[in-house]
Amino acid sequence: MMQQIPMWAVVLDYALGTIMWTLIGRFGMRLFLPEDSKFFFSRIFIKLTDPLLGLFGPITPAFLVPMLVPLYVAWFFYMVRFYVMPWLLGYSVMGMLSFPLEGEIARGMYHLWRAIGG
Repeated sequence: MMQQIPMWAVVLDYALGTIMWTLIGRFGMRLFLPEDSKFFFSRIFIKLTDPLLGLFGPITPAFLVPMLVPLYVAWFFYMVRFYVMPWLLGYSVMGMLSFPLEGEIARGMYHLWRAIGG
């Protein structure tokens, strides 16, 4: 599968996927931690994602609950990965691109599971 996808598409998908999952992680942490938490990972997620949230500020609806803003921005990255990437790669049907980042993670988890005797 990975041999069929150009390297630039894999690198771009990995970058977009990492950003998307970081935003989702920030949303998930916010469910359990306050915004001003001193927890190391929370501070890192906030520091990494604040510029993105600021960049998307003009198109973020004002009525949106602040806690949901990272999830809203992550949705844009998902949409690019699901619709724009296949279009750039020349697929005739939108959404046909299998996400390389998640595919690699799933394969790694499968091999780990098989290695421990699962």
